[in-house]
Amino acid sequence: ERTLTSREEINAALRGVLDEATGKWGIRVNRVELKAIEPPTSIQDSMEKQMRADRDKRAAILQAEGVRQSEILRAEGEKQSQILRAEGEAKAAALRAEGEAQAVRTVFEAIHAGDPDQKLLSYQYLQMLPKIAEGDANKLWIVPSEIGDALKGLSGAMGNLGGLGGGSGSGNGGASVPAQERREKPSID
Repeated sequence: ERTLTSREEINAALRGVLDEATGKWGIRVNRVELKAIEPPTSIQDSMEKQMRADRDKRAAILQAEGVRQSEILRAEGEKQSQILRAEGEAKAAALRAEGEAQAVRTVFEAIHAGDPDQKLLSYQYLQMLPKIAEGDANKLWIVPSEIGDALKGLSGAMGNLGGLGGGSGSGNGGASVPAQERREKPSID
């Protein structure tokens, strides 16, 4: 292998040897050039196999390095993608929370600016009850204890409306009648 790849070194060494041998007769060799080196076929085959093995080895190394670099780049891309996705989700959650907070503030300010009384709140509460009860999953409906206060406030409002000419049909001039008195007493025969 070295013989095939270093012809100039061989040429220089050969010129020195020939120059020494011919110098005794007065001949000086200026230049020697090897045109071709033909090793035996068994050595040629071995050299070709070695060269092929070296090329295959370099190709395998290059391919392995390419696969490695590809995997590294893919992993870095996936990592960056997950980071960006998480940052986006965090920002979206923060914006949703900020929007909900602003909505609550707006409703709170509107309620306080309107200065609602107990009658209005009772009426709104009763309007929301059917929406609370909606849905297939509602097997049990729990009525809060404040419903009595809401009904009292609403009946007070209705009683006042009845006194204005709305007519509740009770004949008591718009005064509210307690629920116990409005019940009919069963007749005993």
